[in-house]
Amino acid sequence: MNNTEIPLNLKNLYRHWKSHVVGDTETIEPNNIFRDRKLFAEIHSFINERITIWKKKTGGLASPFTDDHILSTYKFCNIFREFDRQTIEFHTMLNPIRDDFPLWLLNMFYCRMVARTETIKKVGLLSFDANKNQEFYEKLMNSPRPRYGTPYVFPVSVIQRGPTNTRELFIAKYLPSIMGEVAKEISGWDKMTVYDGVEKIIPIFRYELRFLWAEVLIDTAYQFPNLINLFGRFPAGPGAIPTLSRVNGTKDPSLLVVDLSKLNIETNLTYENQPLRLSAENWEGVACEFRKYTNLKNGSGRHRLYRKEEKPKNMSLF
Repeated sequence: MNNTEIPLNLKNLYRHWKSHVVGDTETIEPNNIFRDRKLFAEIHSFINERITIWKKKTGGLASPFTDDHILSTYKFCNIFREFDRQTIEFHTMLNPIRDDFPLWLLNMFYCRMVARTETIKKVGLLSFDANKNQEFYEKLMNSPRPRYGTPYVFPVSVIQRGPTNTRELFIAKYLPSIMGEVAKEISGWDKMTVYDGVEKIIPIFRYELRFLWAEVLIDTAYQFPNLINLFGRFPAGPGAIPTLSRVNGTKDPSLLVVDLSKLNIETNLTYENQPLRLSAENWEGVACEFRKYTNLKNGSGRHRLYRKEEKPKNMSLF
């Protein structure tokens, strides 16, 4: 597979690429991590095929993009989360305000909580102005259903005992009241790991939304790599645990993904002609998607069908 420079629009959209190129980093041999070399070969092949599919789609080639029936039939996230359609949409919408970190953070959390671009475009963005947020609340309440997406279902039970006990109140009232304090904490970090960052935020935020905060800290790392280190200890979600346990059941999954990031895996993607490497965050995502792939091959798992109309637009590699 030939090396491919990532598209110019993605270079300009995110500000973390320089910290994701292969440099003088410590490497680990697969034998020192994987108990089963066959499993390593399967995961390596999965990574290569998913990147090849992304190249073909964004290069404007016609389908089929792969001979793999599972990968051509069902929907999977990209190896690099930065390439996912919704992530691109959110960062594009918030690009004009990214130099105002508290406002950007407030709205990135809102975006990830809603997980539906159509709603955000209709309702608009949040503010730290209470009067504007009252108007925002009314627009949100009057917006068409479904208002929320399915990728990251917000656990309403977490907020029901508080004064802002609905999604809409939590977004319009609580988030603006607390996000300035959270932003101040994060602004003082120096390449904090996502694992440690979540632990520091939850006592300030006061609601146990660890998964959602892990997602937002990933986004923060894409724009503010001086604050967050995606190659450090990373929380492994329940979707990734089965694969990581197969890789090495004796190691803490949040540390195992750090070891995996030290493998010499060629992504065949480059930034300024320097090879991109897989971070601990990337490996957690790979583990989750490989579990889906394995389940579907075994005749189980959720059947999320791939739809051709979801092909990215204006993403030519050339």
